[in-house]
Formats: sequence, C-alpha cells, structure tokens
Amino acid sequence: MANELVLIEDVPGLGKIGEIVKVADGYARNFLLPHKLAAKANPGVLKALEAKKKRVHQEHEQRLTLARELAEKISRLTDLTIAAQAAEDDKLYGSIAAHQILEALEKRGFALDKHAVVLPEPIKKLGSYTVKLELHADVKSSVAVVIVRG
Repeated sequence: MANELVLIEDVPGLGKIGEIVKVADGYARNFLLPHKLAAKANPGVLKALEAKKKRVHQEHEQRLTLARELAEKISRLTDLTIAAQAAEDDKLYGSIAAHQILEALEKRGFALDKHAVVLPEPIKKLGSYTVKLELHADVKSSVAVVIVRG
C-alpha cells in the first residue's frame, strides 16, 4: 500500500520541497518520516511549508545576488600574480593548486569557498592562465592568474 506524503525537504530521486509523493509504507515509516523529510499532508503542514518555501527562495535570491556582485568585482581584477620557484625551462618545482589561488584571492580581499576554484589539474609552468570560478550554481566567473618566477 502506498502513502501520500508532502515533502518538507528536497529528496534526491524522489522530488522537491512541497511536492506530494506516493511512497511505500516502509520507505515512509523507516526513512522519510523519522528524518523529517516528509509529513502527512494536512492544512497546517501545507501552510508551514509555504512559509518555508518562501524563506528558502528569499535566501537563495540573496546568495545569488551576492555571488553576482562578487563576480562583478572579480571580473575587474586585472591580474592575480603568484610567485613560485621554477627551473630554467620554466617548469615549477612543484605546482600551483586551487588553494594557492584561493590564498592569492584572499590577499586581494576576496574570500571564497574552497570549492569555488575549478582547476582541472595543477599549474606546472610559469605563464598566464585563465582559472574558472564557480561562485554559485548559477554564477560562473574567471580570473587571470599569472605565475611568475619567485
């Protein structure tokens, strides 16, 4: 027999907040209800859910606005220079990874999440690179990074 529940949180593979779903009794009893991911649909739950959806939407919009402002400021950054020791053939003694780029951005006044720098592989030579930044799921940016002999 299936239970009809309203989702209180997003549940991957099942649905988004506010959706009414039909699930097996065991799944509802053993997982969704104890973890407070869903509740039986009644007017009180639906009203509280609407308020929560509104609050979550406002928070999302605020984070999106802040990310767009940050992307705008970063786009005005002309160059981000990182000094590193290198051999005569311009190969680095080591490499430049995402955390060094984050540190350089932090020195310039940009505090980013540690997962914001998208670097497919570490930088291993002197030169100029364009590094992608993911400031929000909907906001992508990039910064010019110059690796110089230090």
